[in-house]
Amino acid sequence: MELMMTVNRKRRFKVQELADEFGVSTRTILRDLQELSELGVPLYSEVGPHGGYQVIRERVLPPIAFTEEEAVAMFFAVHALRHYSSLPFETESASALNKFYLHMPGDVRDRIDGMKDRVDFVTPTRRSEAPCLSILLEAAVQQKVLAIQYESKEEGERSRLIQPVCIYANTGLWYCTAYCFLRRGFRVFRCDRVSEASYDESGTEPLDLGAVRLSRREEAVPRNPIRLRAELSRSGVQRCEAELWLASMLAVREDGSGSIDKDVSRDDIPFYAEFFIGLGDGVVLEEPRELREAIRRRLSELQARYSEPG
Repeated sequence: MELMMTVNRKRRFKVQELADEFGVSTRTILRDLQELSELGVPLYSEVGPHGGYQVIRERVLPPIAFTEEEAVAMFFAVHALRHYSSLPFETESASALNKFYLHMPGDVRDRIDGMKDRVDFVTPTRRSEAPCLSILLEAAVQQKVLAIQYESKEEGERSRLIQPVCIYANTGLWYCTAYCFLRRGFRVFRCDRVSEASYDESGTEPLDLGAVRLSRREEAVPRNPIRLRAELSRSGVQRCEAELWLASMLAVREDGSGSIDKDVSRDDIPFYAEFFIGLGDGVVLEEPRELREAIRRRLSELQARYSEPG
């Protein structure tokens, strides 16, 4: 295990260096390197005066001892991800799941097989895929600017320059919080609407967003702001709590009821109209007047649709 961690750290080394470091013969090191290779550590050797060994592709972690309960918990943590049509590490999670299952004792595998039909972590099934998840996540970690093709309902598909901050999943969909250089502010992008993404080559300087974390996502400044005020019943609060984008807008009282008092973008009134109609008796909208009118228009359209003879 010490040798495995050492070669992972060095990535490139000579046999004599390892022999001197561990105080053993070169023959012993060669034998141990052969064993590491058989265990799956991807080693590559070059002959000659400037040759040596190097670790290719990815590093392999040293063996970790899990208790039976820990192994079962890890298995189901990965197993739960199968409901997502896209993952930023889809191949790796499937590989990890297979390793966990195949290398467990038979009685533990039997226990897992019995639990598969007894416990699940359900997310809504989404048909739309998000092919750019991996590069969005990598750009967020490396603080790099991406050139993307993004399709929105209002503007159709157009090019954007963004610097991702984080990606997160909610109700089966993936979202990316990013700084948008077009809007000059933080925006949330639906990852399944990003059709293409590549590292920017125009020379746009990345921002220092190292202090921005997933637990403290930056709020977008409303464009053309308008005040939204609404009272929520307990059932209304419970339904709103399921919406991640509402977290910063929701104020909950001790009795379980709540309220919303926040400036929002006037351009988003059609979206809010649909959302508040879905809350039914769970909400009493106080303002803005434009949103109340949008709700009445939408309800009139629905009434007209279903009042026609079948």
